[in-house]
Amino acid sequence: MLNFNDSLARARTDPDDAHALEVLAEAALASQDEAEALPIVVAAAQRSAGNARLWQWTGLLHRALDDRVAAIPAFEAAVRFAPNDARIAHGLARVLLEAGRPAIAAFERARGLSPADGDVVLGMYAAKLAAGKGDEAIRELDSLLALNPGWVAGHNDLLHLRWMMGDKTAFVSSIERALMALPRHEALWQLLLSTLVRGDRFDEALAAAGRARNALGEHPFLIFNEAVICSEMGLVAAADACFRQMDEVDDIEVAVRHVRHLLRSGRVDSAAKLIERWIDAPDATPIWPYAAIVWRLAGDARFDWLERQDGLIGVFDIASELPPLARLADVLRNLHQARFQHFNQSVRGGTQTDGALLSRIEPEIRDLRAAIVAATRSYIAGLPRADLRHPTLSPRRDRIPRFSGSWSVRLQSRGFHANHVHPAGWLSSALYVALPQSMERTDAQAGWLAIGEPQAELGLALPAAQLVEPKVGRLVIFPSTMWHGTRPFLDGERLTVAFDVRRPL
Repeated sequence: MLNFNDSLARARTDPDDAHALEVLAEAALASQDEAEALPIVVAAAQRSAGNARLWQWTGLLHRALDDRVAAIPAFEAAVRFAPNDARIAHGLARVLLEAGRPAIAAFERARGLSPADGDVVLGMYAAKLAAGKGDEAIRELDSLLALNPGWVAGHNDLLHLRWMMGDKTAFVSSIERALMALPRHEALWQLLLSTLVRGDRFDEALAAAGRARNALGEHPFLIFNEAVICSEMGLVAAADACFRQMDEVDDIEVAVRHVRHLLRSGRVDSAAKLIERWIDAPDATPIWPYAAIVWRLAGDARFDWLERQDGLIGVFDIASELPPLARLADVLRNLHQARFQHFNQSVRGGTQTDGALLSRIEPEIRDLRAAIVAATRSYIAGLPRADLRHPTLSPRRDRIPRFSGSWSVRLQSRGFHANHVHPAGWLSSALYVALPQSMERTDAQAGWLAIGEPQAELGLALPAAQLVEPKVGRLVIFPSTMWHGTRPFLDGERLTVAFDVRRPL
């Protein structure tokens, strides 16, 4: 890994050494020190006689700092100086899409320079979805996959597109078609099985696992998938047999699924023993939500340490810091291009925006982001003291909050979020932009945020550890490892913004 301080010293020694500046920019991206490197790289790019690469790095540094307003002109300058550079053309297209600007033409230009680049092709279809051309994107991507059946990333994007546009019957049809041509393609079978499992299509998944075994023979990924499928279907003995075959597998995903199975089948003590084997591992993040369940069931004091310390759940009423909420709500509604919820997400009875919401450059979104950053900094400053063993309290706190995801959810009548966690985040959130009036005259807890309540599929009689009342302009921030969901409401619209804060380096 590049050392940022060494790279910074070299760049300062000779601020016009283009190679040293590129090394500095790359090191800054790796260590999250972009803000310190940016002025040096920008100054050099402005002094250079059309150095496209320095302008590209300038754009990448601005992008990493979530400043697409500055990233776009930097990439446009890079394109002017290197009009035939495919990577630079792709970079411009990508930041335009992330910023919420029209991006189809830019992706088409990048594709013309690099027609075999799958990331460019998929980016173009994401741009079409953003432009309200989801059906066109589905048709074109499906035709492309008919010619390139082994393109797994393309199948994955297509199934998500189909699901979002409301096709819950044929969303895996391109994978099935590809397997007819490539029956021994292991990655396609893996995608099919994982998709059916994540979509709760367990009968179909079990049948597909049998077909995969006929095509490939015995394979570890088939044993794992059958363990998960049988567990989710309540076939306890069959799942036990599969998990026994994986006793020596050193994989956190296998461990998490095994813990789920043990909890679902009432073997809390066995689940606790498995958790203890993993809780101190470097990649233990996915196991923490299950540790919370087991420790709470056992009355273990570690549950209070993990989830009940003051400051872990923050509630901020920030309506006065937000842009006018009626205008913000209109902006958000216009971004909901999907007809159905995202695949394998918690939304029930609503839609979710695509892409990184807080990367967009509409004035309302930029003001929204500024208010969120300020509140998140206040939350981090108010956390309990640092604790190297705690998943939330161990990271450093002197970094600007960075988002690993941000989106808006629009729930309609009887909509809700199923209980879930965000294992890829450090902090998670809910910001209420618009709420139905019906919530005030029906169930006193309709639409409320429930924290600490496990997934219903686990069959555990654990109520929410805390319920938070939604109010327009209220932001709730909590650890991503905490189970959370919402209560249904009778009718109307519940419009929210949510984001995950990335664990700082």
